[in-house]
Amino acid sequence: MLKPEQTIALYMEGHVDSDYGKMGMGVIRYCSNPICCVIDSSQQGNTMDAFMPTKRNIPIVANLEAALEAGAEVLILGIAPSGGKIPETWIPVIEAALQAGLSLVNGLHDLIAPRWGALLQHPQQWIWDVRVPSFVPPIATGRAATCGNRRVLLVGTDMAVGKMTTGLELFSYLKNNGHQVGFVATGQIGITIMGKGIPLDAFKVDHACGAVETAVLEQQEDWVIIEGQGSLLHPGSTATLPLMRGSCPTDLILCHRAGKERLRSPEHIRVPDLKAFIALNEDLCTVVGTFPQAKVRGIAVNTSTLTEAAARDYLAAVSKKTGIVAVDPVRFSIDPLAKALISA
Repeated sequence: MLKPEQTIALYMEGHVDSDYGKMGMGVIRYCSNPICCVIDSSQQGNTMDAFMPTKRNIPIVANLEAALEAGAEVLILGIAPSGGKIPETWIPVIEAALQAGLSLVNGLHDLIAPRWGALLQHPQQWIWDVRVPSFVPPIATGRAATCGNRRVLLVGTDMAVGKMTTGLELFSYLKNNGHQVGFVATGQIGITIMGKGIPLDAFKVDHACGAVETAVLEQQEDWVIIEGQGSLLHPGSTATLPLMRGSCPTDLILCHRAGKERLRSPEHIRVPDLKAFIALNEDLCTVVGTFPQAKVRGIAVNTSTLTEAAARDYLAAVSKKTGIVAVDPVRFSIDPLAKALISA
């Protein structure tokens, strides 16, 4: 429902510089729509290039009124709070935005249309609850294993370590270099940017593999990038296994945050040795030879907490230890990882 010419404002109150602002950061980085501003009263007067690498000149404003004055047509909720719940403090903003005639993109589990749809002011206005499944998939059958294309699945050592970002960077590289490539979006940010996809964590467990398989089989390109979710390591995540079974990947990219020895939450769970974790993901993909042998072709590392020199040293150390190319696709470049994948 989001048209390419519509002007966006991002609601990121209190989170332009936190992991919970990843929805907004992803939209700024990859969405082609014009973005007139970000709403965060704590950072009013700054611009987003102070908080992330971007060439876009996006001012940070104090409130919804300023966003309307800047020409906003669509408000995107750019924060992903734990549990996908809409905080009570957002309700006045949501109601005011709809009453002002703005369309609204919501990536949370809590739905806006059933509760606030009556506030729509005109026929061209809409609410897009991204996490509403658009179909009931069949039970998965492993048919993706019979496809002759390359299916690249992003996996991670934790939540929010760059699976979506790395997938989109890889998608852009392949597309810009003349390859036929598709992208299977599986989370709120990817779906919003691509305009379609499967909200994986909104499907029933029995339907999750089938949803992935259906989306992968719809892709006819030589390369298919499958956006990763969660982690095998995380006790609150069940997403990786249906992604593996539904896509029957031929290739894996591991995503990791530099220096993280424990999960972001719960912190008592330690991140294991990367070589052992790579082997675990590869073994679960193939299941002793039943499914295609998927190999980790590269490691994408978020080095944002390190200096540039320390980041380069860290990447070199990871690559030496694992024997696999390691890059920071945002800070440096996806090119070495993409080239290693293509040549494999």
